[in-house]
Amino acid sequence: MPGDDCVERPLFGGAISSYFPLRFQDVSAIREVPDHQEVFADPTRDESLIFELLDLKHEVEDNNSAIWFLQDIAREQDAEESMVLEHSGTLEATGLQNRDSPVIVSTAIAQMAISKSRQGREAQNIVRVYLANLRLKEVGTDVLITANEPIIINPLSESATAVTAGVAVPAAQAGCMPAAEVFKLAVTSFKVHDWNLFGGAAS
Repeated sequence: MPGDDCVERPLFGGAISSYFPLRFQDVSAIREVPDHQEVFADPTRDESLIFELLDLKHEVEDNNSAIWFLQDIAREQDAEESMVLEHSGTLEATGLQNRDSPVIVSTAIAQMAISKSRQGREAQNIVRVYLANLRLKEVGTDVLITANEPIIINPLSESATAVTAGVAVPAAQAGCMPAAEVFKLAVTSFKVHDWNLFGGAAS
């Protein structure tokens, strides 16, 4: 897509990598980001892409894990409305095989009303949230890859200072790769280079 150069980006000190557009900038350059997260954002479109490493949630079933994590995000964000639009079930990421165990991946898409920086419900934006859960069971880790795409920007939201309030400009119209494609590329190209990142439990 014009204006969208996709390159391999190092994550977590180069132990992991993923491909996504250069327009997504490393947020840690402007604010503190927790050690278990890598956060990238395109401020001109108020879109973000987040990679997160969590302790494996053993109580969560594989085939519902993406929906479970989406609902968890909705609770954390105090999202007023949350509607699951699509659910993939489970897929195998053969490119992420660790020894003989393929990695189970499930994806889901939801639409939520979320406010920025806990601004309050009166400033909520309507956001489409794409989430993939990669279950690295041998190393006891749930990887979350989340893309956030605003659908409607609230005039009261702090987002409205960088992006025009109202219905967000479609990616094709802006000459950008759509968030759905950015998300798919980031998930399918996700690669672990150094399994020692997870505590040396595997090689």
